[in-house]
Amino acid sequence: MIERRLAPTGPYSLAFSARLSSDATRTFRDGLLTAAIDGEIARAWQSPDGTVTVRAATEQGVERLRWILALDDDHSEFLRAVRHDAMLGPASRALRGLRPLRLGTVAQALLRAFCGQLIEAKRARRMEQTIIRRFCSPVADGLHAAPTTGDLAALAPSQLRALGLHTRRAAALVRLCRSIELERLHDVPTDVVAARLDRERGLGPWSIGVVCLEGLGRHDYGLVGDLGLVKLLRELRGREVEGWETAELLEPYGEWKGLASMYLLAGYARGLLPVATARAA
Repeated sequence: MIERRLAPTGPYSLAFSARLSSDATRTFRDGLLTAAIDGEIARAWQSPDGTVTVRAATEQGVERLRWILALDDDHSEFLRAVRHDAMLGPASRALRGLRPLRLGTVAQALLRAFCGQLIEAKRARRMEQTIIRRFCSPVADGLHAAPTTGDLAALAPSQLRALGLHTRRAAALVRLCRSIELERLHDVPTDVVAARLDRERGLGPWSIGVVCLEGLGRHDYGLVGDLGLVKLLRELRGREVEGWETAELLEPYGEWKGLASMYLLAGYARGLLPVATARAA
């Protein structure tokens, strides 16, 4: 067993970042993250001095979990940019250690994106977990391997439909996995990734944002149309809003739109956004 004590680059809180990260491939309980990675179980926890200990059977497992935890992805520039922002300032100071965790594969991010379209988040996560547990290999501790492009390409859309995924979304997911090796998107600029995915039926800005943020670890493509952001904008404007209008919330944050999405959602959930003040203004 290999154990490494790692110092995150910039502010980092595993508790904030991993709070809602449990799924079929990993759990976060009592400060301990346990993940199935490349056929092994890896674990991570944070000490009071800020260092994160990662334990795995192989060096590859240590490095993969290091990437999933985004330990080297310093977001200090973002925090400086929004420190005095009228909307995000308080949330950025209170949640400064928050970073979005990555998923084990881009394929899992794509599956999450299709499961999460237009339905409540808990229901979407249950559907994703059911699909992974049914079709992906068990590793240990009740955890399963993250799906690969090949795993999803081998399925018939009817198999996904039987587990709750809408027929058109199931067909689009399988079709895309049969046409492109998703892991290769790591080597492609975000705008090219977005353009490629946007050509697929059934994928819109929110889904592309999930793939970029959770699958590729990119911070420059926002979660336009996220239901949480729709609720926030509805409260700000005092009327019903369309999903595309949430792009206006993210536009001021430029290359940090993806990270701003996470801070807006987390800040809104915790009551850290000055919604009443902004609405009055």
